[in-house]
Amino acid sequence: QVQLVESGGGSVQAGGSLRLSCAASEYTVSTAFMAWFRQAPGKEREGVAAIYIGDGRTYYADSVKGRFTISQDNAKNMLNLQMNDLKPEDTAMYYCAATRGWTNLPLRASIYTYWGQGTQVTVSS
Repeated sequence: QVQLVESGGGSVQAGGSLRLSCAASEYTVSTAFMAWFRQAPGKEREGVAAIYIGDGRTYYADSVKGRFTISQDNAKNMLNLQMNDLKPEDTAMYYCAATRGWTNLPLRASIYTYWGQGTQVTVSS
């Protein structure tokens, strides 16, 4: 069982930056992918960024490419999301997720087994 706890959310003005972190209780080779998702009120959960634990390969939604960076710290069992040049449309609850299976669709929510409780990000214009 993988337990995930997010931190680092908050309120920021447009153009600002935030860094989200996800502490994982288990960070082994059996964890294939970890990812960040977000969900705004009234909208579906959206994949933001994912990373393949095996080789560090990363995947990003088009809406965040060039602004967000996902990274892993294996020594600390941490997953991070550096968010720069934030926009009001980035406002959402952000969730950390993990799965043990391989997938060709790492930004699809349905393939993830383990989820954190979420951390709120609010960007004002």
